Amino acid sequence: MRMDSRLVLALDETDAEKALGVARSVSDIVDAIKINWPLVVSAGPEMITRLSEYSEVICDFKVADIPNTVRLIVEGSVARGASAVIVHAFTGDDSLRAAVEAAGDAEIYAVTEMSHPGAKLFTAQHAEEMARLGVECGASGFIAPATRPDRIRAIRAIVGDRKILSPGVGAQGGSAADAIRAGATYAIVGRAIYGSDDPRKAAEAYADDIRSAL
Repeated sequence: MRMDSRLVLALDETDAEKALGVARSVSDIVDAIKINWPLVVSAGPEMITRLSEYSEVICDFKVADIPNTVRLIVEGSVARGASAVIVHAFTGDDSLRAAVEAAGDAEIYAVTEMSHPGAKLFTAQHAEEMARLGVECGASGFIAPATRPDRIRAIRAIVGDRKILSPGVGAQGGSAADAIRAGATYAIVGRAIYGSDDPRKAAEAYADDIRSAL
């Protein structure tokens, strides 16, 4: 995945044509487009392929299942054009290894801690353990919250030079620049871009904010 703007768009739009329009308008600004279940459920998995014509696509499916099911989901996502798949780490080493093996040349990003307040209840308490497990299992990168930059620093200390993608910028209150300063490789922004009246202008503003931290 390229590292030009360090900005990833979380495209949780549910209207297929609007999603494609946003993707076209920001494709030269963002380094990747991350899609989740809302778009896939409403528009179908072919959106992975359609979006891959404009940008690298990260399938944020937060896969959390037995190794065989993990393998099938990752293989299917990559076959449709995904450059990366996000999986949960709490499922253990066998499921994580299955994801990494199934990905082939694509990348697997393991969730250590999510960006919403409820993440503090359970996963945050084991985030560093899951980061270590992800390193052992060969994950290419990790998810750590822009809403809590101190957690990014803690994960960076464990994962070395592997990628860290930080969600929670914009609508959830996180700062792109602060996430990058704390050690994130990429800042993930969703509603503040695709929900904007001018997604391209919003993406440019976040890219500028990130540049200020580099």
